[in-house]
Amino acid sequence: MIELRSPQEIQQMEAAGEFVSSTLATLRNHAAVGVDLLELDALAHELIRDRGAESCYLDYAPSFGSGPFGFVLCTSVNDAALHGKPHSYRLQDGDLLSIDFAAKVDGWVADSAQSFVVGTARAEDLELIELTERALAAGIAAAVPGNKIGHISYAIGAVAKAAKIKVNLQFGGHGVGKTMHGEPFVPNDGRPGRGLPLQPGLVVAIEPWFMRGTDKLKVADDGWTLLSANGSRAAHSEHTVAITEDGPLVLTRPRG
Repeated sequence: MIELRSPQEIQQMEAAGEFVSSTLATLRNHAAVGVDLLELDALAHELIRDRGAESCYLDYAPSFGSGPFGFVLCTSVNDAALHGKPHSYRLQDGDLLSIDFAAKVDGWVADSAQSFVVGTARAEDLELIELTERALAAGIAAAVPGNKIGHISYAIGAVAKAAKIKVNLQFGGHGVGKTMHGEPFVPNDGRPGRGLPLQPGLVVAIEPWFMRGTDKLKVADDGWTLLSANGSRAAHSEHTVAITEDGPLVLTRPRG
């Protein structure tokens, strides 16, 4: 069911957006060569507890996963594209790390992701990250009243196609509100003018994620982590965005 939020409700969602944004910034600052993924997850646990927030991932058990997720972060390293389940792994120089984090504050959810390189970066990794960020910006710019979901999808896909990136349509953006995943689905490619009309009050997570040379995924042995089928690296950028009369409001934007 599609739910539209009042201006007052969107204002209330700002607290969740700010918390998710600040948590990702803290985690990014903490991530370094030698840091264990489980240490990052423990830090996020602590931040959630201190804020009085709730994790959206801990007990999450959708049909595409293997049982409850059991952690509060998705930590996807190198060829892991999405849903990276934290495990005992110490980050190495040059690792491409994507962190996806969603939390509920005062009953409202926000969801965001970012990718970055730990230590020495390869040029091609930085280019892939920048591509997802540029696609995210294009998708956000299309999130205005009068457009449709297809305009967001097309804007993202156009950035990918210009860079000769194949786009996977199994996983993409989604509605956000009282729960983490709701309607509508926001694929990372599409046709303008198609899909749900964008109305003020609609809140969606927009999340381009790209791999090089493939649009196919395979599931890791943990039953959760999604890997690029060809072993190439992946990057992921995401923001929670409210559509308003004045244009898109990025609830998970960095503050300060």
